[in-house]
Amino acid sequence: MHATRTAKTAARKPEGAREPEEAREPEGTSDRGPRTRGGFLLLGGVQMTLIFTLAALAVPLPRIGAEFRLDRADLILLSAAYGLTFAGLLLLGGRLADRFGGRRTLTAGLVVFGAASAAAPLAPGYEALLAARFGQGVGAALVAPAAMAVLRALFPAPAAYGRAMATWGGLSVLGATAGNLLSGVISAASSWRGTFAVPVAVTLAALLLAPRLLPTTPPGTARTLDPHGTGRTLDLPGTGRTLDLPGALLATAGITLASFGLVLTDAHPWGSAPVLVPLLTGLALLAAFAAVERRTADPLLPPDFLRDGRRLLGLAAIGLTAAGTATVFVLLSLALQEGRGWSALLTSAAFVPFAVALLGSGRLAGPLIGRFGPGRVTGAGLGTAAAGLALLAATGFDGSIPYAYGLLPGLLLLPAGGALSFAGAAVLATDGVPAHRAGLAGGVLNTAMELGPTVLFAALLTLGGDAVSLAAAAALFTALAVTTIRTK
Repeated sequence: MHATRTAKTAARKPEGAREPEEAREPEGTSDRGPRTRGGFLLLGGVQMTLIFTLAALAVPLPRIGAEFRLDRADLILLSAAYGLTFAGLLLLGGRLADRFGGRRTLTAGLVVFGAASAAAPLAPGYEALLAARFGQGVGAALVAPAAMAVLRALFPAPAAYGRAMATWGGLSVLGATAGNLLSGVISAASSWRGTFAVPVAVTLAALLLAPRLLPTTPPGTARTLDPHGTGRTLDLPGTGRTLDLPGALLATAGITLASFGLVLTDAHPWGSAPVLVPLLTGLALLAAFAAVERRTADPLLPPDFLRDGRRLLGLAAIGLTAAGTATVFVLLSLALQEGRGWSALLTSAAFVPFAVALLGSGRLAGPLIGRFGPGRVTGAGLGTAAAGLALLAATGFDGSIPYAYGLLPGLLLLPAGGALSFAGAAVLATDGVPAHRAGLAGGVLNTAMELGPTVLFAALLTLGGDAVSLAAAAALFTALAVTTIRTK
């Protein structure tokens, strides 16, 4: 709440007015310095690339199946492999970032992610490619929360951090959009193997530039801005804690198995053993994780972290927005290629207006949050996205309706609302988080982003046809919008 109030006060301050000494951001802590901007662009590019990699195989997946002669179950596992390890290890990645330092964990994660990304296009067969995708997920689970921990150190002043998070919230959906657009273009121009050039290039650039642009903190400590306005940064004691390995193992295994069971619902009935065994085992492990965390002196996920109602609403909005966007990408990509006979390149081109609307709305998100608050902006974004989903459900799958009337309106409203929802929800989810929990916040936020599509996509597909699934998603967006818009 403090970050939001500071951002709103700064937005309304008359020109030329002098800030009180204790409210002024010390030199080097604002978001206007060249090094700070460069550091944010570097971290933002890395975050976008992680989500780009998640979506990059969606369009060329049929070509991979044809080359390696894979059945539907193999393709499902290949598509989900990255997300399974990514989501399953995020909480541990957050703890490692808080324990060993954000930049050190970021560097280690980038090495793993880059090595796996370089190995993927060299894969001679399915097994090697699957292993590379699992490896990418391991690296991403270290990078994502560590990037947010470094972001917190890059912007120690509450107002600057609030503005940074308002922009950060839209980067993931932008990365997913770029993945769908560029993967079709790259695979049409060369091969599906070329899509891995993007994560390799970004990883190399990040490893080279990180020492120059990103701050570092000593292992086991966190730093924060002196609340007395001196401009100094202070060490936070007591942050060199244990890793809670029992909790980490239970959380990783539980999330991974439960997610895997949900993924298999696309190829097997809900009551079948391939679905129920991993799903129920995963849920049992997650229940054990919750019990262990309540009794552990230094838990991986402190129970009090999720007691904040604003944070829960923010995480719910992030998960739901990610799920709605992913569902639209998958269902429309299949409908356009299989139903209308469009090529992969033309299918990617159909989402260009989506990207344009996303960029335009994302630029407005920060000022709107500063003026109206993250709750109202998140609610308005969810409502706008709900309208886009409803339009796509009504006309998007009717091949007799031209693109300009059947698809375009929904493909403009959904990203416009999604960008606002992501931005506002990111502020809600991280507002008031102390610096020594920045990695934890990053792990929880990204877990919501990863689990949302897995859980809701599987649930929506059980309702019937594609249009029914999108209509149900629109109803969920509307219900959460009504709740969130009342949050100050």
